[in-house]
Amino acid sequence: MIESDVAVALRGITKIFGKTVANHKVSLDIKRGEVLAILGENGSGKTTLMNALAGIYAPDEGHIYINGEEVEITSPRIAFSYGIGMIHQHFKLVDVLTAAENIILGLKEPGGMNLKKVGLRVEEICEAYGFDLNPQKKVYDMSVSEKQTLEIVKVLYRGADILILDEPTAVLTPQETNKLFAVLKNMREDGKAIVIITHKLHEVMEISDRVAVLRKGEYIGEIQTSKTNPQELTNMMVGRAVSLNIDRPEPQNRELRIEVKNLNVVSEDGIQKLKDVSFQAFSGEILGIAGISGSGQKELLEAIAGLQKASSGEILFINDDGTSENLIGRNPVAIAQKGITLSFVPEDRLGMGLVGNMDLSDNMMLRSYRKGSGPFTDRKSPHALAERVVEELSVMTPSIETPVRRLSGGNVQKVLVGREISLSPRVLLTAYAVRGLDINSSYTIYDLLNRQKALGVAVIYVGEDLDVLLELCDRILVLCAGHVTGVVDGRSITKEEVGLLMTQHGKEEAADE
Repeated sequence: MIESDVAVALRGITKIFGKTVANHKVSLDIKRGEVLAILGENGSGKTTLMNALAGIYAPDEGHIYINGEEVEITSPRIAFSYGIGMIHQHFKLVDVLTAAENIILGLKEPGGMNLKKVGLRVEEICEAYGFDLNPQKKVYDMSVSEKQTLEIVKVLYRGADILILDEPTAVLTPQETNKLFAVLKNMREDGKAIVIITHKLHEVMEISDRVAVLRKGEYIGEIQTSKTNPQELTNMMVGRAVSLNIDRPEPQNRELRIEVKNLNVVSEDGIQKLKDVSFQAFSGEILGIAGISGSGQKELLEAIAGLQKASSGEILFINDDGTSENLIGRNPVAIAQKGITLSFVPEDRLGMGLVGNMDLSDNMMLRSYRKGSGPFTDRKSPHALAERVVEELSVMTPSIETPVRRLSGGNVQKVLVGREISLSPRVLLTAYAVRGLDINSSYTIYDLLNRQKALGVAVIYVGEDLDVLLELCDRILVLCAGHVTGVVDGRSITKEEVGLLMTQHGKEEAADE
């Protein structure tokens, strides 16, 4: 029996990919006028389940009921016909088109396309729910939050009453997140059924009415948000008690290790990515880097690692005796030949970091193949390292010979971080080390970074979760459009103050002081 307030009822949904059971007989209700949060570790089947509802995957078994009637959803277009719209973490927009043009792209409007009417309808939707969107604005001129707003308005324009948001706050500032939550609450009051997939427990507690938990593809249970807490939800996800405390020991033997002076980086297409960036990074501390997506974080780490060409400025590595080496103009091999051990965990794990078709052992060898004798490479050491990483970091893999592309995102990240810290680096650069990772995997990474800090490594951590930055980092460097808008104390600054520095408003305030 399906209750009258249930917009979607999933019954016995099973989805199998090869030998992997992504969902096993999952049954779940999505109700009108509520925000349902779906939680689970990486590989628990959250996104697969919602992709089945959105028409991206067809379930192998089970039934889907919309407003009490059984339906078959075999494509996103059919899902839309039942009022289901999914807003993915990676936006599906055409940069050179306006907001209005993106909204009607692929639609067959009665009487042809009338952009003026589209604009008026968009304004009505924005006024009804509290969105701020200019229908005439080109996508390439939009901020990340504006693009997300456009994606939501696009599905509402097409008649969606059931909305699924995958990691909706991943790249938003605290102010933008608050604005999004205000809109979601307005939509909930209007009777919309809203599902959010997220790893941020504090946001689950703030915005959701009910939480459903998946573990290893199976439905574990649900609970009213008002009757639970982050610790209980974490225990449900993992299946055991997990500590949610991030350690931040005081820096010991703090010495200057990296000094960046007036660094400028211009992309190949002539866009300035970094403008006169200057800061210092010390051994025995974690320096966090905060900024809206695309503010120059990626280019900064790649420039230090020797992967990005700088147009001017200095990147100085300070030796223990106080002498310095300028890294500008040197590639990673030349940096290593100077005796500087610098490790880099890039944003693109399976592009720049690891080779997906190679197994764990061979991926370890990518960092040591030059140490082989003559024409032969040393295979024993990488194999031993792979075994050690798997054991110490609890990497879930069938064997050392498994290609890394078959591992979940969390396990791929553990392999990459494990390989880089095995080099005993003096400087460790990490770009979004926990992006998309579940709670348990994330805390494993935080612990690894703290261990490196205790060993006297200068750790530079680029992150998007400000709560984590404020708990983990000793100091935080804030970037806005390639400029440094502040270097602040991680122990005393507030999330709202960092959020202001991440925007032009914050930059203007910093300039006035």
